[in-house]
Amino acid sequence: MARSNKERTEATRLALIAAARRLFVEKGYAETATPDIVAEAGVTRGALYHHFEDKRALFRATLEREAEAVAARIETISAASGTPREALLSGASAYFDAMAEPGRTRLLLLEAPAVIGFEAMGAIERDNAENTLERGLSDLLGPEVDAGKLQALTDLLSAAFDRAAIAIERGADRKAYEAAIADLIGGLRA
Repeated sequence: MARSNKERTEATRLALIAAARRLFVEKGYAETATPDIVAEAGVTRGALYHHFEDKRALFRATLEREAEAVAARIETISAASGTPREALLSGASAYFDAMAEPGRTRLLLLEAPAVIGFEAMGAIERDNAENTLERGLSDLLGPEVDAGKLQALTDLLSAAFDRAAIAIERGADRKAYEAAIADLIGGLRA
């Protein structure tokens, strides 16, 4: 059965993102050249530039896909929880599971801010897992929580999760970080 032009276009785009991800994880952004990406993907340079303005745009698309996968994992796991506190704790565990995907911590937490900038990466995070965290905190703290405080708590906990993911990636005890996150969440009050 022949694929439509739209299906072929999406397949090429996904092949480029998958190839770029492998190379960005293996070599890092700076050491990955576009000829290597197109060779890995089995497409032409023209195909690359048809889908992405440049290597940075391809990197951003790769980051967006990674962030979406993390958010989906958190949403799936935390949705089955009974209370807001349980949802936050199961979401934390799901975050650490998602970040255990080889290369993901490097891409999202180490390379991304350096390549696309803190603000651009923040926007990707807000569109994904950070929104889930903010909703969870809002559910936990109730409607009386001040919007400024909710944003500050979301930012601080998000940074704590990221710092923990980096430490775990480097060999730290995941259970210790999960317990510390549980203590932080346990101490929250509106």
